[in-house]
Amino acid sequence: MASVEELMTNGYEARRDDRLEDARQCFAQAVALSRVSPHTQKDLARSLNGLAQIERDEGRNEHAQRCYEEASALLRQIDEPLRLAHTIRHLADVLRHRDDTAAAEASYAEALALYRSNPDTPPLDLANLLRGYALLKTNMGQRSEAASLWSEAGALYKGCGIEAGAAESRRQIEMLSA
Repeated sequence: MASVEELMTNGYEARRDDRLEDARQCFAQAVALSRVSPHTQKDLARSLNGLAQIERDEGRNEHAQRCYEEASALLRQIDEPLRLAHTIRHLADVLRHRDDTAAAEASYAEALALYRSNPDTPPLDLANLLRGYALLKTNMGQRSEAASLWSEAGALYKGCGIEAGAAESRRQIEMLSA
């Protein structure tokens, strides 16, 4: 029988190869195995995050939301602030796509606070959060807040050498300024 780690490795490999059903099976098995002792909450949270990614890839945002919510609850119980922030950011993205504006806004704000309080936050992770939050603020008609988020995201993308992100940020700011 494969270990949780092997199942997750196989799941991510299948996802990279666009074999989403194989990936789903690997992550679902990892989740099931992680629920059994002696596996940790961290194993289960990581497995749920992997499964949630596949659910999002296939447009099953309701399923992804449940996985991210369970993973977030587990991560709140252990000392994994960056993994928690990452999970909440993805949950916020799912909530935004599901038009659950209030819950998405609360999730983005929480993830942003976690990222800002941690000096080890990868700039690209922060940029990606700011992008999603800016899209939400734009949808809410909060143009000034959205422009500010886009500006910060753009600077971070530029610093990371992600020209596509920097260019998108510039375009969004131009549209908000028009």
